[in-house]
Amino acid sequence: MEKYILALDQGTTSCRAIIYNKKGQPIITAQKEFQQFFPKSGWVEQDAMEIWTTQMNVAQEALLKLNGDYKNIEAIGITNQRETTIVWDKNTGKPIYNAIVWQCRRTSEYCEILKEEGLESKIREKTGLIIDSYFSATKLRWILENVKGAREEAEKGNLLFGTVETWLIWKMTGGRVHVTDYSNASRTMMFNIKELKWDEEILEILNIPSNMLPEPVPSSQIYGETMTTIFGGPIKIAGAAGDQQCALFGQTCFEKGETKSTYGTGNFLLMNTGDEPVFMDNGLLTTIAWGIGDELKYAIEGSVFVCGAAVQWLRDQLMIIENAASTESASKNITDNGGVYFVPAFVGMGAPYWDADARGSLVGLTRGTSREHIIRATLESMAYQCKDLYDVMRESANKTAASDGSDEGLRVDGGACANSFLMQFQADILKQKIIRPSVIETTSLGAAYLAGLAVGYWKDKEDIKKNWQVDRVFEPKMAEDEREMLLKGWKRAVKTVQFWSSLEDEK
Repeated sequence: MEKYILALDQGTTSCRAIIYNKKGQPIITAQKEFQQFFPKSGWVEQDAMEIWTTQMNVAQEALLKLNGDYKNIEAIGITNQRETTIVWDKNTGKPIYNAIVWQCRRTSEYCEILKEEGLESKIREKTGLIIDSYFSATKLRWILENVKGAREEAEKGNLLFGTVETWLIWKMTGGRVHVTDYSNASRTMMFNIKELKWDEEILEILNIPSNMLPEPVPSSQIYGETMTTIFGGPIKIAGAAGDQQCALFGQTCFEKGETKSTYGTGNFLLMNTGDEPVFMDNGLLTTIAWGIGDELKYAIEGSVFVCGAAVQWLRDQLMIIENAASTESASKNITDNGGVYFVPAFVGMGAPYWDADARGSLVGLTRGTSREHIIRATLESMAYQCKDLYDVMRESANKTAASDGSDEGLRVDGGACANSFLMQFQADILKQKIIRPSVIETTSLGAAYLAGLAVGYWKDKEDIKKNWQVDRVFEPKMAEDEREMLLKGWKRAVKTVQFWSSLEDEK
């Protein structure tokens, strides 16, 4: 009987299940979007039970498409939207509030209070993160402070906290296993990334009971087995990591200095920095890449909150496109952006700006602005934001010896990198080779690899590396004067957004 690895990819807007073979090829895919809630400006929520049922439905659908059953699956690997915060009753298994999504800005004011109390350097030194509502800690505190009876129940030991992979593992094992992998733990703003444990001092500052927190574990090990009622029999759950760390692993960026950019709901640039955490002062985050046995790898990361989500906005709110694929032809239909720039700061701006009060803006509109100009400006914004990150990352990494200074090109992945217009524009703006692999869904592939290593499906990382293949390399070909002109326009657009948010502050 042929065996496979099942990857569960729980993303920000959809749940997917992908079945991989030994060559690292996706042979079966099932996907379904789920509902997003926006109860107030800057607030983003999801129904944790809908996440659970949707994820299990697509997993079961994938097995049906395979014409197989649980016996065909060697192990399950999980990758997930990070920082999204779920609190549930451990006795009933029901969430006490909607999942608060990583994009949600509701705790921005509290984060400012923490900064005013002089806690930034302490938090940074322990967790590798800046103080921001992006991370799980203040979201968890908000639930404890604002959901009736939550704090009392938590202190009695009746409530559990988890990011999405923790929630799925707990549910799939029937409540027997409450764990989080090191990479996801490192995104909570409560985890000491040097000591690999929840930081008691931070928990005390935030008034978070430690009994709610999952056990931190490596990213590749057997955590438990699924309940037989889900797939008809038990399957080992053997790998878990946050989506961006999984993409780094799936791109086989195993060596210090290797870098990837993922174009998903957001855009995330990660560089492997090796065995030691590297701290920077330019808006980049220090994070755990993965843990496998005794091996622990760190990374530096730049995070853009809105990337593919902007295309979803064009489709669902503006209704000027039918699907994401149509943006490529629409952008090629015109010769330039018509002077239009889009800064998609719907939920603030991430690295390197970290402006929680920023909001999205379209600038440079004229009577001649067309639908195509707005679509093209949306795609171009992804490339500009990636360049902002890439420039500060390479400069800082070379200074701190986080890389060896070599630049072999940027590896890309995620749904939007299938758009060849975007990838060529990225190469032009970055003035750098863009390397697109044959498998662009490397987030789920990384989860499959982590699970497969734990059960011996793949022997080691060298075994995995043999699977990585290039689909296409995009070489920069834009004239330097055009590139400089476009970048100046982007910088002006960003300054416009920053000026707007500063005016809001003056109120």
